[in-house]
Amino acid sequence: MKSRLGRQRGIALFAAGLLMFNFPLLALWDSPLRVAGLPLFPLALFVLWALVIGLLAWLSERSAD
Repeated sequence: MKSRLGRQRGIALFAAGLLMFNFPLLALWDSPLRVAGLPLFPLALFVLWALVIGLLAWLSERSAD
């Protein structure tokens, strides 16, 4: 049962990542705004990418137990 739930969460994370890095939602971050001197678009890409990797690592470690 746990592996099935882990697989479903992995698929949900994949779908969320696919949506986050697709055009309509990614276009929300395309503005000339700067955060701490960094352009918003690359900063948002890096933060979203790190979030997906962190969630995947957490999900992998959690499902291994």
